[in-house]
Amino acid sequence: MNLDTERIDETVLALLLPGLHDGQRAWKSFDWDAMGRLHEKGRISDPVGKAKSVIFTEEGLQRAQSLLQSLFAKPG
Repeated sequence: MNLDTERIDETVLALLLPGLHDGQRAWKSFDWDAMGRLHEKGRISDPVGKAKSVIFTEEGLQRAQSLLQSLFAKPG
């Protein structure tokens, strides 16, 4: 199966948002490859380490909010 990793990364970014806490922190409980790609794209802090959360960049937070709305908001 050929997967669209860009779509996977955008979905993971959006799904990080519901775990937002302490300002711009989010729990890092997603696929490590996708988390690494999001870090490389400048959307989140480096997921490697003992911390159980990552920090959104400003760009990443704005994109996550937009994606969450467009992908998962119910009409009405």
